[in-house]
Amino acid sequence: MSPRPLAGARLRRVLALVPWIADHPGATITELAARFGVPESELERDLEYLPLCGLPPYTPDRLIDVEIVDGHVWIRFADYFERPLRLSAEEGLGLLAAGRALLAVPGSDEHGTLAIALEKLTTALGATGGLAVEVGEPAHLDALRTAASEQERVEIDYYSFGRDANSTRQIDLRSVFHAFGHWYAAAYCHQAEDERLFRLDRIHDVRPTGEHYEAPTADEASFGESVYHPRPEDPRVTLELEPDAAWVVESYPCEVAEGRADGSWRVVLAVSELAFLERLLLRLGPAARIVAPPDLQATAPAAATRLLSRYQQVAPGVRG
Repeated sequence: MSPRPLAGARLRRVLALVPWIADHPGATITELAARFGVPESELERDLEYLPLCGLPPYTPDRLIDVEIVDGHVWIRFADYFERPLRLSAEEGLGLLAAGRALLAVPGSDEHGTLAIALEKLTTALGATGGLAVEVGEPAHLDALRTAASEQERVEIDYYSFGRDANSTRQIDLRSVFHAFGHWYAAAYCHQAEDERLFRLDRIHDVRPTGEHYEAPTADEASFGESVYHPRPEDPRVTLELEPDAAWVVESYPCEVAEGRADGSWRVVLAVSELAFLERLLLRLGPAARIVAPPDLQATAPAAATRLLSRYQQVAPGVRG
């Protein structure tokens, strides 16, 4: 059984498209594609998802309708949108948090109808002075966005969590986007000579190089706004997970995930860096076991031994 896919760039765009089109009825496909930074053909596929959004029993009055005429787009909301909501305080705060996070999606209008509705909800909840929803804006976000829009090559100092190492590299930015609580930069890395994804909170410094580059076409780019892209040569690790470790299935892009009646799982993960696997296994403890490949089955004990050795160096009285 395959795991439920993680939400990606397409879902975020679809969510941002709805309020923007509602504010700009009759907007053209060309205008929308330019605003949300995607090819027109991809945006048209995004719009195809909207009529599938609704509530049971999925009759016409429970679905969102999208009309495209001569390249212009209109949206008709389902009838239930006209009914006033009666929200508990908890539901209201949850809606407020989700709405503010949506405003951070590239292409959203921070002064549009959604923003106005959220301000009204904030006032109704009495949270005008005491509630902040942070989606995280790292120090170098504006610099990277500018570099991406002007197609200027930049040099960054970056900490790789997977390798537990710092490096300096030059990158050609493809896009800067927000996903799963973090900001990311998709870019061509000249050191790796390949497309790479960088988490912005791990970029320590950004320096312009004065050089510019030609942006690739949508077909030439290796990947878009997605948070993980395993390489074909990355080792695949098969794990047996106890029920307490089932969160791994929802938190990581498993290539295979087989659930069992007792709540345990057998999963296959692509592992780009050994340090990532070590950290994951140390976190899981006895709730996870490597089944394959055999040469990685000693990863957890070796990492635990090395960690204990380092700890004993700073705390000599500690014994394993």
